[in-house]
Amino acid sequence: MQLGINLGYWGAGMDGDNLAVAQEADRLGYAVCWAAEAYGSDAATVLTWVAAQTERIDVGSAIFQIPARQPAMTAMTAATLDSLSGGRFRLGLGVSGPQVSEGWYGVKFDKPLARTREYVEIVRKAMTRERLSYDGEHWTLPLPDGPGKPLKLTVHPQREHIPLYIAAIGPKNLEQTGEIADGALLIFPSAEHLEDTAVRHLRAGREKSGKTLEGFDIVPTLPLAFGEDKDVEKLADTFRPYTALYVGGMGSRQQNFYNKQARRMGFEEAATEIQDKYLAGDKDGAAAAIPHDLIDKTTLLGSVDRIADRMKEYAAAGVTTLTLAPAGWTLDERIAALRAGTEALERAGLA
Repeated sequence: MQLGINLGYWGAGMDGDNLAVAQEADRLGYAVCWAAEAYGSDAATVLTWVAAQTERIDVGSAIFQIPARQPAMTAMTAATLDSLSGGRFRLGLGVSGPQVSEGWYGVKFDKPLARTREYVEIVRKAMTRERLSYDGEHWTLPLPDGPGKPLKLTVHPQREHIPLYIAAIGPKNLEQTGEIADGALLIFPSAEHLEDTAVRHLRAGREKSGKTLEGFDIVPTLPLAFGEDKDVEKLADTFRPYTALYVGGMGSRQQNFYNKQARRMGFEEAATEIQDKYLAGDKDGAAAAIPHDLIDKTTLLGSVDRIADRMKEYAAAGVTTLTLAPAGWTLDERIAALRAGTEALERAGLA
């Protein structure tokens, strides 16, 4: 099992620290550094900045938002980043959510599975550098009865095949991801529930395409707080606002993928209470309503030994790249958490 690092969103006040964290992850031998985007910083610029100041670590988009870019532009960006980084780019895609898609980008959040499938087909075709034409429900290239003609990508990516990942959480999306992608980006993954909530759906998608999970990258992101085992509950409290935001406030009441994930893990009553309070404006109450067990199952907390034991559970559940989001109020604390991750992987015998 490999380790990755997730820098989250740029512009949150820790930009200089984020670069230092990425550089330390590079030095420690982490496999990939991911950056996210929502409606602030874009991931492509951040990844270019990181790639220019690291040597070995891959850089990956987690995620490029599908409603934000035409698929041909995503192919252009992926090819350019792969070329500039010397073949170190991983392309992660996702549909975002209804609030961002419709409120920020003005793109209707409908038929996300069909839209994702078409998007991936166009991106892959463009990156092969064959002339691009496509006739689908959501995209038609070139437009009919106009001056457009099939064009081909002029930039040569470093590699013939750039790994393509999809952020997936619902059963249908996970199955399609297994069918059409090279890897899956997961969030709020519990090792105990991973087979039922994710892996079996990914496996079904692979079987649909005549493949197995061999070579398919299963990549959950887990917040990590390093400390003494006696302080695990205090460490878990660090992630209460984060968990409340996702389980309570992401998307809408009807379309909150993370709330549904918590329910699938057996936290139905808590998921309802967290969402009710968050949507009513009581963010502190929503955070307080989160069961400790929900946080503990979806993060890495405590000593190197405790983290190592949890890593073994994730590896046994099928995880191939474990992405860490190290917590800390200072750069030194985040670097310590990063190093604890490497030590835990070695202690677990997974390095």
